[in-house]
Amino acid sequence: MPFDIVLIGPQGVGKSTQGELLSKRLELPRCAMDELRWAYYDEIGYDKALAQQKRETEGAWGIIQYWKPFEAYAVERLLAEHANCVIDFGAGHSVYEDELLFERVQRALAPYPNVVLLLPCPDVEESLRILSDRNRDLPDDIRQTNEHFVRHPSNAQLAKITVYTHGKTPEETGQEILERVTLKRLLDNK
Repeated sequence: MPFDIVLIGPQGVGKSTQGELLSKRLELPRCAMDELRWAYYDEIGYDKALAQQKRETEGAWGIIQYWKPFEAYAVERLLAEHANCVIDFGAGHSVYEDELLFERVQRALAPYPNVVLLLPCPDVEESLRILSDRNRDLPDDIRQTNEHFVRHPSNAQLAKITVYTHGKTPEETGQEILERVTLKRLLDNK
């Protein structure tokens, strides 16, 4: 059974921040999907020109839909390739409309007891307001896709633990994550 911590959730919720903090605190490697994804995408024929065309003609939603098969593959590859680490997914890597893609990701994450969903708070509307404020520098269409990531049931179905971040420092959030995961097993496998 893998003892990694896998962080999922929408844009701007703190996955990268927590990935870095937990990695340092646990003295485990950090695997950031946003840094590794493009190499995985290229393995199965990612077409940058087509992606750019979709972004220009269909907006953020078009490019995000194009990414979905690549994202599912990247999740499978990252989990197969890395062990005993702190993993932070990109926001889209845990949200799938296509049931077959979702099932692939669900199967890949099934053995991981520490899949942690980060959200600002339990109230969806308040979470959206908080995230919209945090992400105010992003283009409007990207912020709208983030609303989809918050509302979609995939994250809740994949998560084994949910941690709310609003009103906490990054260090307090990290401490709550550590208290809620199987820390002893993580440390035993260091």
